[in-house]
Amino acid sequence: MSDATTLERPREAHRDTPERPAAVVTGIGVAPPNGLGARAWWDAVLRGESGIRPLTRFDATSYPVRLAGEVPGFVAEDHVRSRLLPQTDQVTRLNLAVAKEALDDAGADPADLPVYAAGVVTASSAGGFEFGQRELQALWSRGAQHVSAYQSFAWFYAVNTGQISILHGLRGASGVLVTEQAGGLDAVAHARRQLRKGSSLVVTGGVDSALCPWGWVAHVAEGRMSTSNDPDRAFLPFSADADGYVPGEGGALLVLEDARSARDRGARVYGSVAGYAATFDPPPETGGARLGAAAELALADAGVGPDEVDVVFADAAGERAADRAEAQAISALFGERGVPVTAPKTMTGRLSAGGSSLDLAAALFSLRDQVIPPTTGTDRPADDCPLDLITGAPRTGVRLRTALVLARGRGGFNAAAVVRGSATGRWPPGPA
Repeated sequence: MSDATTLERPREAHRDTPERPAAVVTGIGVAPPNGLGARAWWDAVLRGESGIRPLTRFDATSYPVRLAGEVPGFVAEDHVRSRLLPQTDQVTRLNLAVAKEALDDAGADPADLPVYAAGVVTASSAGGFEFGQRELQALWSRGAQHVSAYQSFAWFYAVNTGQISILHGLRGASGVLVTEQAGGLDAVAHARRQLRKGSSLVVTGGVDSALCPWGWVAHVAEGRMSTSNDPDRAFLPFSADADGYVPGEGGALLVLEDARSARDRGARVYGSVAGYAATFDPPPETGGARLGAAAELALADAGVGPDEVDVVFADAAGERAADRAEAQAISALFGERGVPVTAPKTMTGRLSAGGSSLDLAAALFSLRDQVIPPTTGTDRPADDCPLDLITGAPRTGVRLRTALVLARGRGGFNAAAVVRGSATGRWPPGPA
């Protein structure tokens, strides 16, 4: 694509209009490894508190990698109705808990809306992987009669969308995206399209979990995980010492509403999803990653130039080649060290489909509180990653209005989203 034209300020047609109203975030729910619930998580992020630790979900001593980000203190019985427990995987239980938090935070009751006005769009990377593993074990060790009938849907990628929809009566346009780490952004973008088609409210984002032996084997086989046993030094994006990522579970769901609907009901607004774009990498032998192109296109969709972006939430792969490629893409767009960059996922690990939606939540909280959270572990970026990386402590005393969130998924998926802070200024007194 031509760089001279793509970096020009886009036409006004790209901006939100009465015919193309803004998609605003009115509710946020989270379940990451460093704090269950939005308030606990955001407080932990600003303290630089990591949730990466030795695995407890299963015995990992025979594996070469033993660190992960597990959601702490989650007791399914406290969040999920008893009748749903036999038919749900850990990932679906987390999704149900997070969806309720997001809807409660938004103060939205789907029953107040027309019957098909509210929907659900989630992202998933593996569906109910742990549930599937248990049923396969039952099949081979005890026989087909011991396989649960719920296996027919509990493993499926769309199960989280379905269970959230049923529980909350969200009968409108819905769906599921399967693009790994990019999925959280892709799902929010799809939800934004549904609002433009006439929906009033969509619960959207991603919450993922596959911390079981079957899921772990898939991670290990790829050979991209850090083999360090030091939780503080295992995941080091943009560092010269980076040697891989740490996986985790969790993520965030957002309540996305048509701006007019939100205004009419007097909703508190965190900010708007102003721009989005996705690209797909060509085969490796042909060369050229397309993350930078996704960022340019997202800015164009939002109607903003690079000079208007106040902070970038990086994908932060934790692998040297991938980190270099992302740093080059950011530098090409903003100049070397031209914009503050952060990667709070160093405190959670990479959460598959949940990672980028959690970054969206972090970006919205940053815009609200006028603070940039730190990247932990990495002391300073490598020389070949010329970024203004926020490390050590949060950066305060900044004026934040617009944030860019980047994500890459296995297989060549790239996504970028632009979020803007609320113009209403009607924030809650503390973290949501």
